[in-house]
Amino acid sequence: MRLENKVALITGAGSGIGRQAALLFAREGAAIAVADIAPEGAGETVRLVRAEGGRALYVQADVGRAADCERMVRAAEEAFGKLDVLFNNAGISHLDDGDAVSTEEEVWDLTIQVNLKGVFLGCKYGIPALRRAGGGAIINTASFVALLGAATPQLAYTASKGGVLALTRELAVVHAREKIRVNALCPGPLRTELLMKYLDTEEKRQRRLVHVPMGRFGEAIEIARAALFLASDESSYLTGAVFTVDGGITAAYVTPE
Repeated sequence: MRLENKVALITGAGSGIGRQAALLFAREGAAIAVADIAPEGAGETVRLVRAEGGRALYVQADVGRAADCERMVRAAEEAFGKLDVLFNNAGISHLDDGDAVSTEEEVWDLTIQVNLKGVFLGCKYGIPALRRAGGGAIINTASFVALLGAATPQLAYTASKGGVLALTRELAVVHAREKIRVNALCPGPLRTELLMKYLDTEEKRQRRLVHVPMGRFGEAIEIARAALFLASDESSYLTGAVFTVDGGITAAYVTPE
């Protein structure tokens, strides 16, 4: 198994990519600390992992709060003895996120707090734990919009994910000699609740798919498989990388409609 005897902490693990990663990592031998602000979804993730014979615990955490991030790392170490993998996956996309003129300051602040500060705080408290374990892997969820300008404005989200890429690169350089690898995932458009709340009609979905060479939305499990590679020793010479899993959207030349 690719994560045998490893311990992984996954934020935003109550749904979407986080849940699929928790299930996949557990199947590959890892014990899972499921961190999420919502107990219902996270509790279901824990139940699903345990139903397959895996080990999991739930830690309620708002990743934008330092005390919660410190507590989730401590809980993982206390329950499972160490931390080998930190998957900073939690994120939000606000319905009122638009361009610079229309986006309210409160929307900007909340988005940055969760999407960017949350990754910083996860690393702030997670890196000492990885050091105690003798090294490990950090995976930060960014987005393809960190690499491209979005035709549909979502400025706070785009800026937060661009920040995740910059943070990832610097941490990778700083901690490379400590056997701590830090990489970023850039998913393309996915068939998840986060995106489908925007693309709530078939017409809107088809307009987005025009830009995706594969002609379909990605699935959360496909991103989880990429995260598994980054978490495993198979990616032992990979750090500071931007791992783009996007159906080809960043490779395409398109004219926004």
